[in-house]
Order: sequence, then C-alpha cells, then structure tokens
Amino acid sequence: MFEPGQILIGLEIGTSKVCAAVGEVAEGGELNILGLGQARSRGVRKGEVFDAEKAGEDIRQALAEAEEMADVTIESIYLAVTGRHLECANFRGVHTIPTVDRAIDAEDVQLALRNAKYQSCPAGAEIIDSVRQDFLVDDHAVYENPVGVVGARIEARVHVILGHANRLATSRQAVEAAVPVRVEKTVFSGLASALAVLTTEQKQAGAIVVDLGGGTTEFAFFHQGLLRHSGILAVGGDHVSNDLAYGLRVPLSRAEELKLAHGSALVRKENSAAMSGPTAGAGLTDRPVSLGKLERIMSMRWEETLELLALRLRAADALRLATEGVFLCGGGARTPGIEELAQRIFQLPVHRGIVQSVSGPATVLENPEFATPIGLVRYGAMRAKQRPRPRLFSRLTSFAGLTSRRSS
Repeated sequence: MFEPGQILIGLEIGTSKVCAAVGEVAEGGELNILGLGQARSRGVRKGEVFDAEKAGEDIRQALAEAEEMADVTIESIYLAVTGRHLECANFRGVHTIPTVDRAIDAEDVQLALRNAKYQSCPAGAEIIDSVRQDFLVDDHAVYENPVGVVGARIEARVHVILGHANRLATSRQAVEAAVPVRVEKTVFSGLASALAVLTTEQKQAGAIVVDLGGGTTEFAFFHQGLLRHSGILAVGGDHVSNDLAYGLRVPLSRAEELKLAHGSALVRKENSAAMSGPTAGAGLTDRPVSLGKLERIMSMRWEETLELLALRLRAADALRLATEGVFLCGGGARTPGIEELAQRIFQLPVHRGIVQSVSGPATVLENPEFATPIGLVRYGAMRAKQRPRPRLFSRLTSFAGLTSRRSS
C-alpha cells in the first residue's frame, strides 16, 4: 500500500534538458508535486549520455534546484532512459501443464511468464520492464488471471522493454558519480510520459501517448487498461533545428531561435512572403529569413517524423483501437500546428497531453515538457503500492501495477 508522506523523485536526462520532479504520496494515495528543477542538457545525444562530466554538472543543477524547491534531501531516484538501443516488443511464453485435468496454479503462471520474458533477452541486454498483458489457455480462452482454470497449456503474453546493458549502466553511473543518490529503477521514458497524462478511462478505451523530445520520439499505446505496445524513433526536435540551419544557411543556435520564435508544423499562407525581423546587434548570420521557407522546412520534417510513427502504430493496430486518440507531450508538443498535422496523419483526435490526477503548481502540470519526470514519480508510487508477493512471482511480472485497470 501507499506510505503517506513518502517522497519520490523522477529524473529525466534528455537531449535538450535535464529535469527532476519531486513528489509526495499523500493520504489516500494522491500525488502532490512539491518541486521541479531543470538544466540545459549538454552531455546527451539522442537520449544517451556521451559526455558524463557535462551531464553530471547538469544533473547536479537540476537535482539541487528540485531539492531546494521541495525542501527535501534527495537520496534515491527513478531514472528515465531512452535511445535507439532500446527494444520494445510483445513476446509469448508457453508452459504445458504436466498433469491431465489439473487446475492451473501460481507456479504454472510463473513458468509461462518466465518463458515469455527471458526468451526476449539476448546476450548483452538488460530487461527494463516486463509488463504482463494476458493469458491464453488451450489456445483460445483469454484470461487476466488463469489460476484455477483447468487446461493443458497456458500461454503468457508479455510486453518487454529492454536495452543494451552497458549503455543503461552508463546513464546510471553518470547520475551516481555526479550526486550521492541511488538509482532506484530505470524506466522507459515513453512509458513514464503515458503514466502521467492518461486516465484510467483513457487506458481502458484505447489511447496513444507520443513524447516529442529533442533527440528521440517515444510512444506508448494502452488498450483495455493494458500496455499493448511502445517504441522509440531516433528523431526529434533537434533534427528540425538541424534542417533549418542547413536550409536557411544560418548557425544552429540561430536556427533554434528561429524555430522557437517563428516555427510552425504547418505552412501558413500569410507567411509565404514574410521575413523574420533582425535580432539586436544582428550580424551577417542573423539576417532576416523567409518565414515561408522556415515553415516549409519544419513542416516537411515533422510530417516525415509523424508518418514514420504512423507506420509503427498501424503495424501494432493502435490507430484502429485508440478511440480516445493521441496525446502529445514533450517539447515538440508546443510547436504551433503540430496537433492539426498529427490529426491529419493519424486520422484520430489529437490532444496536448496534460498531467492527470496529480496536484501541484499549474505551470508545472500543464507543461507537456514535464510529463516524463512526473510520470516517473507516479511509476514509483504505483510500484510502492503493490502488495508483497513471493519474490519469484514479483520478479517475473516486473511491475504488475501497469496492468491494473484501477491504476491511472
């Protein structure tokens, strides 16, 4: 059960920013965000740490700011991870009941789950999460819990998120070398974002969360209360800036400024002949640029990214089943016109993802860029809520709280 007053900390080491959220579990299990700290990220590329020293400085700054705002001492954290080395897929594990006409027991369930989970883990990989979905008995009946059912064969269906063990260790060590904290658990950032913005009802009906980050784009699809599919694209907002720098022939820093000041995911007719204004003390590289050209470049990159994502979601049958639509979060969700473009590509209702069922400062909860660290806090609270189970079963199900239709 929840422990009232328990403090939980989520840390995201992103390509564009490092962000830490501090939350408290109140009476009744409600979450309250007490503090948030952030720093510009300088040692991360495509969601992975490549300069531990620079990343460490940014981690210290973000955690110190969150610690001061919340007036707590941080001892352990939940750490978001992403990157092209992660693999997210559904696996099946089969266990044959050795005795005829015997009811399935907990040990049979454990063996089926183990077979599903560990067949997915090649050498050098580390399982981040293994989320139980459902079970088939004798190849036809589907059960949430098959214990007590008589059958000859049980098949477990599991969604597994895994990554390269050494690269995951690099992220953990970057944190622990920078500050005196313990990494309690690594969590896929796309899953954390989904836990922050989706309600119980939306998970049940079918919904997709898309996190448009600086170096990567993550997605998670829930249906019937279960995590059905998730994944990563190694493209994000930084690619838009790179395209602008090349297409407009300006430095990358200037391209980023133009993107934030004048950017759009759609080409607007009123800007076809408009020019951006010069900056104060502008040099040759800060000359005015065509807003029409800027919007065409941005629109093409965002359209390509969302089309690639649509292919992945269509293959998982998510676009057909997500009746609640798509929820956008991350820094890219702030791009003007992105919801309209996404709706056109996905052919679904598209919304900006807002943190649900959490109290705290509105400026924090309503900002789509903070979904991941807040979702990490919720992950920690859900993990703490689980009732004690036999050690083997707990390890095999690996965060069974994700499959509970009562969680949000």
